[in-house]
Amino acid sequence: MDNLEICRMSALEVRDRIKAKKLSPVEVIDAVLQRIERINPKVNAYCTVVAESAKAEAKQAEDKVIKGEELGPLHGVPISIKDLIFTRGIRTTGGTRMYENFIPDEDDIVVERLKAAGAIIIGKTNTPQSGWMAITDNLLFGPTRNPWNLERTSGGSSGGAASAVASCIGPLGIGSDGGGSIRIPSSFCGVFGLKPSLGRVPRGPGFPGLWEGLSVTGPITRTVRDAALMMEVIAGRDDRDHFSLPNEGLRYLSHLGGNLKGLRVAWSKDLGYAVVDPQVLRVTEAAVRTFATLGCVVEVADPPVGSPQETFSTVVVASLAAALVEKLDEWGDHFESALVTFLERNKDISATEYIKARMANLEYSNRMQVLFQKYDLLLTPTLAVPPFEVGSYGPREIAGTRIEPIGWMPFTYPFNVTGQPAASVPCGWTDDGLPVGLQIVGRRFDEVTVLQAAAALEQASPWIDRMPSLE
Repeated sequence: MDNLEICRMSALEVRDRIKAKKLSPVEVIDAVLQRIERINPKVNAYCTVVAESAKAEAKQAEDKVIKGEELGPLHGVPISIKDLIFTRGIRTTGGTRMYENFIPDEDDIVVERLKAAGAIIIGKTNTPQSGWMAITDNLLFGPTRNPWNLERTSGGSSGGAASAVASCIGPLGIGSDGGGSIRIPSSFCGVFGLKPSLGRVPRGPGFPGLWEGLSVTGPITRTVRDAALMMEVIAGRDDRDHFSLPNEGLRYLSHLGGNLKGLRVAWSKDLGYAVVDPQVLRVTEAAVRTFATLGCVVEVADPPVGSPQETFSTVVVASLAAALVEKLDEWGDHFESALVTFLERNKDISATEYIKARMANLEYSNRMQVLFQKYDLLLTPTLAVPPFEVGSYGPREIAGTRIEPIGWMPFTYPFNVTGQPAASVPCGWTDDGLPVGLQIVGRRFDEVTVLQAAAALEQASPWIDRMPSLE
């Protein structure tokens, strides 16, 4: 078995082969590390690689298998962690020179759980400074590139994680999503990404809560089943996170594979306000037709509510300003100029404006639920555009129509406001071979139906065998 064959395996296959003693954890880690050494200079997905500790843990994992000890659900499986998420003993920079040499002395709750399940951390993946942008670039490590076209962006802010998974330099990635930061790079990189319900996966300890009440932690994978497996490990209550939900003991994997007959599905091509690239519409509309063939009742329906862009942005910029403005005097020279301008422009948002925005977001969330009283799922494009050039913050025009700065990502942040589960599923390709994602949104706390629908689409239109040419 050659290294590429190992690197292309799903996490479930790796786990099962290790348990059956058909594959060694040492072989797996060596294969992935060798591929990182060859491929990462092209995509810049990893900003820190912990080869020695990964090899040592792989040897310990191998010893457990040989001794016949009880093995965890991710025993010996390599995983990457976004560089915003704390990892004990492993440098965690948050994409900024302020923390260039910071090494946490404790793990995020998710990292604790992944380690307990037997996963082996192979490194930290690149992210923009403090996760503030929807692309992945920073002054410390530079841009992460899209493996399908190295001149295009991977998206962000979990762009390093998505690029790594798409490049087959690790089957699993952990990202975070405060406005689309799991789904955006998953769509651009042609992988599966799940933003769980707010509170489903506990968070912290970590950097100051820049996205409190909006951001969640979740999986980025090449298959839906791998994401379901990860959710079984990372979901569930922890009182260190006051948003965390009770542990329902769900075995997400066991819910996959059923039919979707009778499921009521809404399709909205623009949520009633977005401008969308024609190629994205062509690909996503074709994917939506697949759901009809799977027995779903599919209807065109827009949510009875507009865009929360203004109030969402107010909450985000106020939070960023509160966390970073006081750092400008000391660290401003090490901030990106766009971030400095952004902070200076928004530093005087009042408490009243902030509270009004939070109240408006709550009202938006309540109004969104009217749609989900009738439908089990909502389908939209994940993004309004295909991947754009590295170095750009995003297009300012789509199909001849001028858009706002975040007008190319109009479908993702509304569901951070509502806290609903939402996934990006690869659903096709543009004429020049770039991935397009379909977003599947579920009712609050209903990750199961989102995963079921994603798995059904994956089975009907598999994407796992297509991979970027990076050799």
